[in-house]
Amino acid sequence: MTSAGSPGRRAALLATAGALLSALVLGPGTAPAQAEVRPTDAATVVPVQTTGPADKRFNLVVLGDGYTAEEMPDFRADVDKHLNVLWSTEPFASYRSYVNVWAVELPSADSGVDCDPGLDAPRRDTPLGMGFWGGCNAGSVQRLLTVDSGAATALADLVPGTASANRQIVALANSDTYGGAGGTYATASGGNALSSLITPHEIGHSLGKLQDEYDYYARGVPGGTYTGGEPASAHHTLLTEDEMRQQRAKWWRWLGEESESGGVIGRHEGGMYSTKGVWRPSRHSMMKTLGYPFDQIEREIMVQRISAKVNLVAGHTPNAAAIGDDRTVWVDTLHPVGGELDVVWRLDGKRLRTAGDARTVDLRRLGLRPGTYSLTATVTDPTPFVRDPAIRSSSALTRSVTWAVDTSVTTPRDTVAPGFTGHTDTGAPVGAETVVHADTTHPAHRRVAVRWAIDGRPVANPGNDRDLDLGALRLRPGPHELTARIPGTKASLAWTVDASPAKAAYELSEPLRTVHRPGRPVEYVYDGPFTMKLTARDDHEGHPVSEFRVDGDGWQTYYGWPTDADAPYRFTPGGTVIDDLVYGKLGTPRVVPWDDATPNYGTHTIEYRTVDSAGNVSAAQSFLVTLLPPRRQVS
Repeated sequence: MTSAGSPGRRAALLATAGALLSALVLGPGTAPAQAEVRPTDAATVVPVQTTGPADKRFNLVVLGDGYTAEEMPDFRADVDKHLNVLWSTEPFASYRSYVNVWAVELPSADSGVDCDPGLDAPRRDTPLGMGFWGGCNAGSVQRLLTVDSGAATALADLVPGTASANRQIVALANSDTYGGAGGTYATASGGNALSSLITPHEIGHSLGKLQDEYDYYARGVPGGTYTGGEPASAHHTLLTEDEMRQQRAKWWRWLGEESESGGVIGRHEGGMYSTKGVWRPSRHSMMKTLGYPFDQIEREIMVQRISAKVNLVAGHTPNAAAIGDDRTVWVDTLHPVGGELDVVWRLDGKRLRTAGDARTVDLRRLGLRPGTYSLTATVTDPTPFVRDPAIRSSSALTRSVTWAVDTSVTTPRDTVAPGFTGHTDTGAPVGAETVVHADTTHPAHRRVAVRWAIDGRPVANPGNDRDLDLGALRLRPGPHELTARIPGTKASLAWTVDASPAKAAYELSEPLRTVHRPGRPVEYVYDGPFTMKLTARDDHEGHPVSEFRVDGDGWQTYYGWPTDADAPYRFTPGGTVIDDLVYGKLGTPRVVPWDDATPNYGTHTIEYRTVDSAGNVSAAQSFLVTLLPPRRQVS
């Protein structure tokens, strides 16, 4: 959410508007200042996911408030759920290896947070002073869940190497009440049905600088007509599709494609709190409706912003002084989970084809004539998530290292032994589509090779042998053992590969009848509202995420029902209005009361799938639902 000024101004705006789909403030939430920050001596920093040094990664710091010592397992379960929803969302799924996650555990004296659910609820003694109603402000709104910013910063500062420039603080309240706040400090109630969907939305604001695509400001009140000039927002415009193509502006490179969040990327009216006069790329997306993914335009921006928090070059042969041609030269890169980085070597501007995509080049094999040369290694992220050449060539996705090579320089012998220096975590199963990595030491006078094997069978991996793309191997379902070793040494690594996605199941309310036809999914017939409950079961630890979509529209994260995470999702002909938003309209989605409420009777296809903690996405399964129109009364 964009900033709305001072804390008081923000609270007043939200109290008046209540417009945000995730019910969040338009900037960081702050509770009334305390006399002093609570002591942090009792806090424990727990590394949930460590992918590298904190000062070289984007750090997600998760704080808990209102969890007593006995309720710490509940906090850990809430963190696990929030993270697995985040990792099921692109581009976090592909770039989770760029992110460290830290949980700061500090037990509360009391269970729960202030003014939950009402202003007359008792105040609780908690370390972060979190509270609904904008910190118990009668002029605010219930769902505005704030945190003491000083206390939150003090706890986050306990994580060495993190600072405001390289971290995002998320504070979870021990509550099942719907609420949160967003911006510099994101808050959410840990146990509410929708709370885990708030985190990626808020990071979209704070990290991606994405704008809300809501077509209203105050809930239940249409936003009116946009009257400003061409928005600075990358995902809002006044231009027509032809004008975008002619001017090569905004999302012209993606026009006409099926949107990741449903429908076709084009020009959909409404956004930036206006109902008319401004257009967005997709029918719905993460920044418009909780539960949908980022569309391609938002995803491209998020890839750039996540990558800008790190350096694609993790290390390299020292280049402060000239090096000789009697040695190997190396560069270590980061390792996205969703793909491999490209490395191109050039000598005096000419590409060294013999080096391929390898991270090491042996200068001795080049047979250089006496003299000086310039050697460059360029590391690029070839992700298909990015189409803008300016983003591709930016420092976020392209980095170069240059060495001066002088054939008169003699490289001293070193005693560096071959061995592994860094690798994908071996303590948890890796998914069947994961890119696994193993980095090595770098002796000056030899190239250290890595050999990979699946279930004892060698795997060919030409070019870059530091990464292995498991997706290219098309592994059969079931567990597998992946190993990496350095020939001629005892150095080896082993991973368990989980090639079996979590199992999905559905449960529907009682239909009028069930129809089985050969070659078609089972069909359920209803003459009114019905419910659907999705469950997922996995053989490994971690919270599996269930997703569904209707008639080929965008995939939505299944969360139960907005008022109860354990209740099934409810489909009706026109949708159900909850707090001035609409949920569960069968057929064409309806988000706000003024969206088209025309019932879509007839037969609809509902698909469902799972995403497990290893990143495996199950094949979609489906069933049919036929909704009968009301019978006409005959006089």
